[in-house]
Amino acid sequence: MTRSLRVLAGANAYRTLRAEGLRSDLFRLLVGASGGPKWLVLSGLDRALATGWLAGSGREAPLSMLGSSIGAWRLACHAMADPVAALDRFLDAYLAQRYTSKPPPAEVSAVSEGILRQMLGAAGADEILSHRACRLAVVVARSRHLAASETGWVQAAGLVGAALANSVSRRALSGFYERALFADPRDHDRYAGFPSLVRRVHALTHGNLPSAVLASGSIPMVLAGVRDIPGAPGGVYRDGGITDYHFDLSFAPRGGLTLYPHFYSHLTPGWFDKSLGWRRVSAQRLTDAVILCPSREFVQRLPGGRIPDRSDFVEFGDAERERRWRRVVDESIRLGDDFLALVERPDPGDWLEKMDAGT
Repeated sequence: MTRSLRVLAGANAYRTLRAEGLRSDLFRLLVGASGGPKWLVLSGLDRALATGWLAGSGREAPLSMLGSSIGAWRLACHAMADPVAALDRFLDAYLAQRYTSKPPPAEVSAVSEGILRQMLGAAGADEILSHRACRLAVVVARSRHLAASETGWVQAAGLVGAALANSVSRRALSGFYERALFADPRDHDRYAGFPSLVRRVHALTHGNLPSAVLASGSIPMVLAGVRDIPGAPGGVYRDGGITDYHFDLSFAPRGGLTLYPHFYSHLTPGWFDKSLGWRRVSAQRLTDAVILCPSREFVQRLPGGRIPDRSDFVEFGDAERERRWRRVVDESIRLGDDFLALVERPDPGDWLEKMDAGT
């Protein structure tokens, strides 16, 4: 049987799952990556998780949720009182987005704000911050110097400078962007040891949660930055994927495992690393992580044989883009079905793959 879902486990996670199966109480951290429309390929898997397996009524241990960009939006849905309904609202609004030809950043930001309002509903922030188990943390990039400008050519110059600096060293990126983490106050100390780059950790509150989530998805030159988020230093905040595209962290879930639903089997640390083929997160840093990702055979069944991305906005008209995206959403149900079938097994058996050094 051809499986749609791959399950990749780091060394410690592999041993644990072989011995104990895919039990939800083994996991202490859920991660969501940047990727724009790529998230649609995970929508069926998100629905399977949201049925209660991950943070359902029987869970007692807190579950940390760390996300950047679209990953932060997805995790915000998981942290609401009815995550399935929240994911449905998000999906409906995301599929319905429309723009004029060559929209300015202000227009894209306005549409994104509407999607966020529909996703959160009237009580979303309250539900997230009072959730019994879930603890949301949102990564945002605070812009510095030229990168903070909203003038197109100045911001573009800042992006070029950031890309050049990053090609030399990830640490050099801090001259243009610094990581700002907005975390549930109940989980604040988990992130005190974030490695590399300048970083600040701020309390996620009712007053700043919508702004932080919006900023985490505010792609440079595409959306306007979010200025002066309450509870954080003044400045312009942009997409969290700039510093943490897929994250380059030694996930240390304090005795538990990390679950990482992802578009790919490999992780690219930051936004500027996408073109740097040698920059990949090593399996040694993912010893406690379990990556859930679509198989190559599954991706080949998608429209065009690929996962959606932002180029779809340019390549296709609204009707064709939505048709393709809806088909991806329908196909993604297979990922959720595979996951739920795996949960029912006493052990993962031949489903489970051990991460290799190239991950």
